[in-house]
Amino acid sequence: MGYGNTCGCSCEAPRGFLTKEEKVEMLKEYKQSLEKEAKGVAERIKEIEKD
Repeated sequence: MGYGNTCGCSCEAPRGFLTKEEKVEMLKEYKQSLEKEAKGVAERIKEIEKD
């Protein structure tokens, strides 16, 4: 992750080099997004299983 925006988030324009703190923050935000997505998937599975 030493170059560009490769985490898949909608951050500002990609920069060539990010600080360690910026990388950590991006990864934390990405992790939160994935956790929310997983929760949504689990809810959808429960809905489908009811039918």
